[in-house]
Amino acid sequence: MSEVKIRPLADKLLIKIIDDTQQTQGGIFIPDSAKEKPQKGEVIAAGPGAMNKEGKREEMEVKVGDKVLFAKYAGTDIKLERQEMKILSEKDILAIIE
Repeated sequence: MSEVKIRPLADKLLIKIIDDTQQTQGGIFIPDSAKEKPQKGEVIAAGPGAMNKEGKREEMEVKVGDKVLFAKYAGTDIKLERQEMKILSEKDILAIIE
């Protein structure tokens, strides 16, 4: 992907969706709409972190390049350079895939 033209603010993340299309042994594809499970993505850009009550910025736990799981309906869907993406808050991340 070329240079990212979106810079998330505060505790927001730009996530590139990892297509998890599954196919049965009989050749039938199971669409994402038929699956009720978390989604996978790669962090493309991250904001600087949210401000706490003392006015100090809290460091983000998720970094650019991390592969993550997030809830199916979390965030806002966008399309950037013909690629499906999401913008969501760090709190919507369920786990980092190692």
